This record gives sequence, structure tokens and C-alpha cells, in this order.
Amino acid sequence: MAELAPLPAVILAGGLSRRMGEDKALIRLGEKPLALHVAARLAPQVSTVYLNAPAEHVLSDTLPVLSDSLPDRPGPLAGVLAGMTVFSDRPDAPTHVLTTPCDTPFLPRDLVRRLAEQADGGTIVIAASAGRTHPVTALWPVTLAADLKLWLDDPTHRRVFDFIARHRTKTIEFPLFDSPFGRVDPFFNINTPEDLALARIILERGVL
Repeated sequence: MAELAPLPAVILAGGLSRRMGEDKALIRLGEKPLALHVAARLAPQVSTVYLNAPAEHVLSDTLPVLSDSLPDRPGPLAGVLAGMTVFSDRPDAPTHVLTTPCDTPFLPRDLVRRLAEQADGGTIVIAASAGRTHPVTALWPVTLAADLKLWLDDPTHRRVFDFIARHRTKTIEFPLFDSPFGRVDPFFNINTPEDLALARIILERGVL
């Protein structure tokens, strides 16, 4: 597989966090918001990091923001589309865009390299761990932008797995990491106050 040029990343923070009761991108983990932990993980691996969120988002002074082009915050695929569209329109367009949610602070430090090793023109390359796929932590070919836009024009088309099923995919398995609490998934995402408490302990003990 030919080596890809450095790729951009989009942190997906455009959804509503009903279980946490607040914007997950802004939840404090240690000294900074969750989204900035994700950005710090990605920055050494990519050419640039964007935040998919409303234009007036609090973190817009820290990260460049890409807003959904579709109304009513229709889910993560709208953020994927925003990333594909903004980069596919550029003269030096990258071949792929990486996306990942804003609530995954312990992403693998070799995430982009390992996904990019398996990337080609039209294949979506998806991260996996412990036998489970993580469909929005993926490399998306920017050439799929037009198809995704048509797909999302139907309001019944919102499930990520349904769109992925229309295209070629590869799944890359990542190992769990060891911690004082047993093995931890590198794609551990924070959905509840209990998850947040565990993430704080992991961070404090420096097991990553």
C-alpha cells in the first residue's frame, strides 16, 4: 500500500449528550476538556485537527470548527460529511479524512498510521478492538462525499453501519492496554458519570 500524505482529523462533537447532561466535548478530564484530550492524541499523527460542532462552540478559539451542513444535528454521519466536503473542495485535497468521537481520550498513538497502511481509493478503514468495531473512528475516502450527501438527504438514513454497508471496508484490530484495573479498551468512550470517574483514575495514574 502506498504511503499516504499527512491526513486531517475531525473530532465529532456535534451530537447531543443526553446521558451526561452536558456537552461532552467540554467535560473536564484532569486539567482540560475531553475534546482537547482527543486533539492532543491526534495532533502528532495528522496534518491538522478540526472540531465538528456548532460554529459558536466554546472551543472555537482553540480548535478550528467545522459545522454540519445539515440542520437539526442529525448525528455523526453529518460530521463525517462536513469533513469530507471541506477537504474534497481543496486543490490539495487529501485522499482521506480521519474522524473520531470527542469522548475517546485514550486513542492509540499509532491509530492513523495503522489505518492508513490499509487505505486505498474507495475503502473505509475502521478501527476495532476486543472484537467490536468503532465505525466513527475511521478513515473516510473524500470521494464518498457526494454519495454520503445523497444518503443523508433521506431523513431515515442516519445509522452509520447502514451507510458503511454500501461501501468497501477494512477493519483494523487494536490491542487493549494494561492498567491497574485490568485491560482497558483504547477506544473507551465516556457515556456516563461512572465512565468519567474511571477515566480520571486512569489519567491520574498515568497508565497510558
